[in-house]
Amino acid sequence: MKVAISLPDPVFDAAEKLAGRMQVSRSQLYAQAITEFLSHRQGSRVTEQLDAVYAAAPAKVDSALASAQHRALDDEAW
Repeated sequence: MKVAISLPDPVFDAAEKLAGRMQVSRSQLYAQAITEFLSHRQGSRVTEQLDAVYAAAPAKVDSALASAQHRALDDEAW
């Protein structure tokens, strides 16, 4: 799909230089950049959904386990 976009001159110039160093076309560079951006944003969305799930139902940790975790951390040098 062909798309027309507007970019600030410094961004365009930096992208042109990077495409040259990577020996890829401008289209390939933009497609890769958008793919990586979308992948990163998808990961953020998963985190948001998990945060919502955990916020709705407080976690219950067995008191013996919690105590053991606290004892283990007491020995750690932060």
